[in-house]
Amino acid sequence: MSMRDKIEAKLKLALRPESIRVEDESAKHAGHIERHGHADPDGDTHFRVWIVSDMFAGKSRVECHRMITDLLAEEFDAGLHALAIHSSTPAQSA
Repeated sequence: MSMRDKIEAKLKLALRPESIRVEDESAKHAGHIERHGHADPDGDTHFRVWIVSDMFAGKSRVECHRMITDLLAEEFDAGLHALAIHSSTPAQSA
């Protein structure tokens, strides 16, 4: 299973989102990866997530992002280097 699929599956299971989109942006960071040796130059290191979930209601942006990064601790340990997060509730995304 790809890193993108793992991220999406974990977030879907835990946060039951109304919508979710996960994009692999690793190719945009190839030079960064090579210079700093953070991860596999073939990808699966840099992602952007758009997620809309009721689970974010009443939480600050920092709390929402912390929820997501905590859920993905294993993926960060396995080579996920960067995650850009766009989180909102259904009311905020309307």
